[in-house]
Amino acid sequence: MAKQRIDLGEMGDIQAVAGLVAVAGRRVADVGCGPGATSRELAAMGAEVLALEPDPVQAAKNRDAGPVKHVTFVEGGAESLPLDDGSTDVVVFFRSLHHVPASHMDAALAEAARVLKPGTGTLCIVEPGMDGSNFGMMRHFHDETEVRTAAQAALDRNAPALFDHADYFRYVQHPRHASFAAMVERVMGQTFNSHDRARVESEETRAAFEAGRTAGGDYVFDQPMLLDIYRKR
Repeated sequence: MAKQRIDLGEMGDIQAVAGLVAVAGRRVADVGCGPGATSRELAAMGAEVLALEPDPVQAAKNRDAGPVKHVTFVEGGAESLPLDDGSTDVVVFFRSLHHVPASHMDAALAEAARVLKPGTGTLCIVEPGMDGSNFGMMRHFHDETEVRTAAQAALDRNAPALFDHADYFRYVQHPRHASFAAMVERVMGQTFNSHDRARVESEETRAAFEAGRTAGGDYVFDQPMLLDIYRKR
């Protein structure tokens, strides 16, 4: 049965989460933080953030970038959080659950439940939807249908036993690129994804990308986002 989602309109990931979950003065674990932009934003809102990144290259970049007030960058996977039982107010997965190996997704959700404070702890899962022109363009070189489906299945399979209450939301974003070359360089610069440049620059990708051209000459796509918020038992 499909989840009934409340439509939040157009907004960013942090805006969506912070509008629904208090983060100021709270301990937050940002699991799969990537380059740490969301971790920094959460800290700027008053959170004390543990920013966990499994990719060793990106994790090293995060550490080497210098200290960030109220953010601690560490290397590690979602299936083994370096946190005590019941020690954390909020756990967030910003577009990262589907990057967890499918065999570890159940463990990752169990770990989130373990570290959250009983009765008040909150898990926020932000995942890209599998529709919209951005997904249609990117699937020519990076089709995440299987892993995104696995992430949703893991939530359906585990959340009812781990959490008392859940709310489901949907919002939309509009990724923008100055040119095809700019998009190619952006995706090829990701250390947490490995792309075949030939596929990124293929004629199929170019054709799908060209469909996003605007009157102003840049390229804009729509990307629906799914937000699940679970409350700890």
